[in-house]
Amino acid sequence: MSKNKKIIPELRFPEFANEAEWEKKTLNSVSEVIMGSSPSSTSYNENKFGLPLLQGNADIKNRVSAPRIYTSEITKECEINDILLSVRAPVGTVAKSLHNACIGRGISAIRTIDQNSQEYLYQWLLSYESSWENISQGGTFDAVNSDDIKKLLLPIPKPPEQQKIASCLSSLDDTIFAYIQKLELLKDQKKGLMQNLFPQEGENVPKYRFPEFVKKGDWVEKILDEVAIFLKGKGISKADIVENGSLPCIRYGELYTYYKETISTVKSYTNLSADDLVLSEANDVIIPASGETQIDIATASCVLQKGIALGGDLNIIRSKIDGVFLSYYLNNVKKKDIAQMAQGIAVVHLYPNQLRTLIIQIPKPKEQRKIANCLSSLDALITAQTDKIETLKLHKRGLMQRLFPKIND
Repeated sequence: MSKNKKIIPELRFPEFANEAEWEKKTLNSVSEVIMGSSPSSTSYNENKFGLPLLQGNADIKNRVSAPRIYTSEITKECEINDILLSVRAPVGTVAKSLHNACIGRGISAIRTIDQNSQEYLYQWLLSYESSWENISQGGTFDAVNSDDIKKLLLPIPKPPEQQKIASCLSSLDDTIFAYIQKLELLKDQKKGLMQNLFPQEGENVPKYRFPEFVKKGDWVEKILDEVAIFLKGKGISKADIVENGSLPCIRYGELYTYYKETISTVKSYTNLSADDLVLSEANDVIIPASGETQIDIATASCVLQKGIALGGDLNIIRSKIDGVFLSYYLNNVKKKDIAQMAQGIAVVHLYPNQLRTLIIQIPKPKEQRKIANCLSSLDALITAQTDKIETLKLHKRGLMQRLFPKIND
């Protein structure tokens, strides 16, 4: 940007179209910046003696302060509604303080001066969040110092325009928050259903049963080896994945990062020959054969389609049990049991011979399908709600890019 180029946003509210261009100011000229200072650990307590202590990112949740402990030694303080900025890795995380609190050296507190809008500054710092990595210092423990923060340049319009922008973006935040609350309710509902639709330890029937199955008798206990056969996938490397490949495939790492209990559409494709690979049958249940932690490896997914190439490090359970039901059952009732089977330190492994010994309880096929449909429908609602939230966040990011002009140092 040349020195003569005006600082004007791409998108401006009509009532400000003829207003003067924005100014470029340092953060400490429009706000008070308070750098945190950590109290002695001997002052920490859980008895609410003193003030809540905000030390860093661990004390921020959902963009607001969430202190874990108190301190009786007060070093530096923030006030309710102050902007909190993380100054240690990950640098730049922005939140609002819900507390009058003591701030440690991992946090700075920011409050506007001279009629500047606190909400405007908060929203601009949100838009700048990813840019801190360009000025953070250090190696594995990146940080920014007081000068980095105070000398940060930002675009500033007059207070009325600040307020208008702040109101627009905070309204979007309110909508996003409401959608997130609904998502959390759906997740809680799923968690409750999972606990009630499957028998708990020592029980032969679930706490809640659909009316048509109440008099259908106990669930039957089986060793998994009695009702399933076990296979292993065959190696598909990352280099084998191509954008327009001819053969859909699943690699074990995708079970952690992408898939849930039901796999209806496949993410990856390869041009490897199907003759050299292990292909799925519809209803197969797959579980990773290796992973970083025991609890992560205990992750089951049902492949709904036939002919999907299943990569190496995948255990394949093939049975006449409803695969979607079995995935939900294993991920809820048997997750800890499967995790305890996994062996290893740096990398944990899970073998078919271990899974064979798993004791499960199963109802008749119609009840399996009813439970699977119920939980799948709820997961579809959760996915749809998650997509709505991501769409709103994307819309907000785009809006922020247009409402805040870029400036050079």
